[in-house]
Amino acid sequence: MGLKKKFLLFVSGICLYLCCRMFQGNLLSLIRKDILIEWRQKHTLFGVLLYVGCTVFVVYTMSGQPDTRVWNALFWITQLFVATNAVAKSFLQEPQARFRYYFTIVKPSTFMMAKMIYSTILLLAMSLVSLLLFNVLLGNPIIQTGLFVLITAIGSISLSVVFTFLSAIAARANQNAALMAILGFPLVTPMLMMLSQLAIKAIAPVYQPGWGNLAMVLLLLDLLVVALGIILFPFLWQE
Repeated sequence: MGLKKKFLLFVSGICLYLCCRMFQGNLLSLIRKDILIEWRQKHTLFGVLLYVGCTVFVVYTMSGQPDTRVWNALFWITQLFVATNAVAKSFLQEPQARFRYYFTIVKPSTFMMAKMIYSTILLLAMSLVSLLLFNVLLGNPIIQTGLFVLITAIGSISLSVVFTFLSAIAARANQNAALMAILGFPLVTPMLMMLSQLAIKAIAPVYQPGWGNLAMVLLLLDLLVVALGIILFPFLWQE
């Protein structure tokens, strides 16, 4: 069996284990709770949508319809700002009294997984809106649309799990949001570089070597962040 097949089996085993952990306890109830709160506070959701629209419009007014590589770079930079505003508030908006209540009814790993899944759903929706606006205003250089949407979904997962984990650390460190920027830079920068290189395959008309290896590295990095969140959050939870 080749090294890649062994790696894929290892990743599949981790994913299966995480899926089993996901559906334990009150995970679905917590995700439903976050969705209901977001829907009731429509001004927050519409504020994020307005931010996405304004960001894409400002990019359009400053650059017009750029070439392929610049379009790709602008798209992922926009995704970074959208993730910062849409996902990073997941823990920071929770009051301390509510944390104490959650401490009595759910496991910390279940709570962390629920936040990561909800953040992924929210960021994926914002990313698709952003992609639609980019195609309308800045042109559509994408050759393989389905592949680019898949990479956008992978990017939403990557950014959401990182910022959710950092939001949990910042929330337990006296609500210090500046801590997310300090910790997030060395984590998010390589992710954005890998996502940009992966997206080139869906945009460039020529073959891009090393795409599969890069995708596996990004997937492994995502799983590492999820595992760190599940392992370390219980210690933050008890503070």
